Parts: sequence; structure tokens; C-alpha cells
Amino acid sequence: MSGNNHHPNPTPSPAPQHGEVSARQRWMGALAKADSANLALRLEQLGDIPGYAVVRPAEIGSVMVRGRAGGTGSPFAMGETTVTRCVVQLEAEPRTGHGYIVGRDKRHAENAAVLDALLQTDAWHAAVMETVIEPIETARADALGSRARKVAATKVDFFTVARGED
Repeated sequence: MSGNNHHPNPTPSPAPQHGEVSARQRWMGALAKADSANLALRLEQLGDIPGYAVVRPAEIGSVMVRGRAGGTGSPFAMGETTVTRCVVQLEAEPRTGHGYIVGRDKRHAENAAVLDALLQTDAWHAAVMETVIEPIETARADALGSRARKVAATKVDFFTVARGED
């Protein structure tokens, strides 16, 4: 097995705590779905953030999107979508941030990576949650609620009337 880094008995890495995974998934989702200009503005509102180094510059690629028939059926490949990813590391602390977004906006991916790194620090977590994540989630929920109300207003209920034999 030349050139292979496989070890027969690898040391298992500690499993992440469930609460930690879901919290990070929450903010990663919010950062990925945020409007790019709004995210940049909110990052500026944080003020003088710590310096960071770009570990992996923003790069554009594609991923396979999977779906399920009816939302619960067998998975199938729907097609590909363009994604952009970026990795940064804070200079003051060994925190690595990742940014993954749908589309080709490199700046959005880098901003998401920086915010992900900041959210992993005790010093910046609360400020980023309050200034960035919570307002983004609130705006998204409002937009989805507005859309749902517009759709509901156009709903037509069809019903069957039993016809009697005359």
C-alpha cells in the first residue's frame, strides 16, 4: 500500500457533542442562505475583527444535489449545482472557519468562513449571534412567512358535491 496513509488501527477522534453540532449547523445554514450584501454589512457592523489568514481561497465547484420523491421516497440524483467554498484561520486563535454557499459569490463564501471562525470563539460568539445570525434568521423567517401568506391567499379548495338523481 505505497502512498496510502491508511493506518490499520486509527485513533478514533472524539465524537462531537450533539448540541455543538446542531448549533454550528444552525449558524452555517444562516450564513449560507444570507443575502451577500446584507452579510457584508453585518460583518462591518462588528467593528474591528481579529485578523485571519486565508487557508483555502474561495473556489467555485459543483456538487450533486439529491432529492426524494415526495420528500420521503428513495433518494435520487436531481442534478448538479454550483457552490463556492472558502477556509480561513484566525491569527489570534487556532480557529478554522469554513464558508460554503450556493452560487459563485467568492466574497460571500469568505465572509461566511470568517464569521464561522469568530462564532467558534468565546470572545466573539455572542456578538456575532446578536449582530449577524439572529437578524438574518429573523429576516428569513419573515420572508418565508410573507411568502406562505401570499400562497395561502391564492389557495383554492375544491370539493365534490354529491349530485342527486332527479
